[in-house]
Amino acid sequence: MSPRSPIYGRLNSQLRDLIRGGEFKAGDKFLAEREVAGRFSVSRVTANKALSHLVAEGVLEIKKGVGTFVRGGVLDYDLAALVSFTDKAEAAGKKPSTRVLRFETMRAAQAGAEVLGALRVQPHDELCYVERLRLADGVPVIVERRHIVARFCAGLDKNAVKGSLYAALTLRLKLEVAGADEVIRAVAIRDADARLLRVANGTAGLLVTAIGYLGGGVPLWREQTLYRGDAYEFHNRLGPIQAARPAAGVLLDLNRKK
Repeated sequence: MSPRSPIYGRLNSQLRDLIRGGEFKAGDKFLAEREVAGRFSVSRVTANKALSHLVAEGVLEIKKGVGTFVRGGVLDYDLAALVSFTDKAEAAGKKPSTRVLRFETMRAAQAGAEVLGALRVQPHDELCYVERLRLADGVPVIVERRHIVARFCAGLDKNAVKGSLYAALTLRLKLEVAGADEVIRAVAIRDADARLLRVANGTAGLLVTAIGYLGGGVPLWREQTLYRGDAYEFHNRLGPIQAARPAAGVLLDLNRKK
């Protein structure tokens, strides 16, 4: 059964709800394949695929010879889809919370050339700037700084960004977010960020720079989000092996030698 089928998608949501609702907490043994099949009236093949998907995402873990358990400890970052911090924290059995450090409207010129270029706006255009500290069970794990094109988010306020920003954009503002381009690199967490995240100066972290898009490739936001290295794991499911293709610069060099 395809992961895009309605039955598969509904089952995945139902299994997540068992964790979010508190029926299964971090460290608890989860439903076995036959229990999922019986409880939700699906085939064992569908149950197996749904459980395998949650294992691949890091929500569940398999302990060989013992069973499947709700994963605790670190949070996981899904590289394949946009999933809110709120949903990820709840799926991991943690209580999410947010401190809004800054919420203001500014001229795009104030954000700098890099943000102007990424969002394809003019210096006089307005941007909404949001800076947030995200916590899981009271422990700070993310510092997020995001510029959003203001003409798309009229009505967005400080209270709306205390929870899931994705929910505010899609449910409250009725925007259709098509996806995002991300660049991830290792960094040392220093100075003010180290104090916010309560880590020693120089602690390892991961910096995600992303541009979010509406349909048609229209830029909606540009963010830089800093993750504590000891609190997060990044997860992705890869497809089949493909032959590597030379980069454009390599092809250019080869052509020059001819």
